[in-house]
Amino acid sequence: MDQGLLPRRYAKAFYKYALEKDYAKRAYDLMNNLDSSFDQNPSMAQVIANPYVEDSKKVALLITAAGADKDKDLPLNDFYKLLVKNHRLDQIHAIALDYAKLYRKANNIYNVNIESASELNSADADRIKDMIYRHLGDAKVQYTFKVTPDLIGGFVVTIDSERLDASVRNELEQLRLNLLK
Repeated sequence: MDQGLLPRRYAKAFYKYALEKDYAKRAYDLMNNLDSSFDQNPSMAQVIANPYVEDSKKVALLITAAGADKDKDLPLNDFYKLLVKNHRLDQIHAIALDYAKLYRKANNIYNVNIESASELNSADADRIKDMIYRHLGDAKVQYTFKVTPDLIGGFVVTIDSERLDASVRNELEQLRLNLLK
């Protein structure tokens, strides 16, 4: 979900500011929480973009959605003030995504999403994790597991922009394409 240059610039500025304040890791956690809140509550984006909702209420919503403490997370509050001042608060979700991407790149962290047709048992999950470890080496990895019955069988591993599709659904699609030739 690449929203463009503007969110990336704000994310980069916030990242530099967070580094100066020794707040980068905390900000990373908060930005991930904020992203999850946007994913779980799609109407949140509409509230943030609504010009009839007061900025102070939007900021209060974002603080709560990120799991931040209004009194202790002062760098985040400062950043929200900057976004309000520049009329960019509606870009916060894209900024949060870009911030997380910057932090992961700087700290050699990979997001790994593993989709399977059914719940993986621990032996299968460990085998997939071992394969990923051999591929990434000493990098830090954050795993997300998801059950997607449409895969029919097998699994799909997504590491940032790389994708390994070892699902039955993909094999059937490849077979269909070969038959059409």
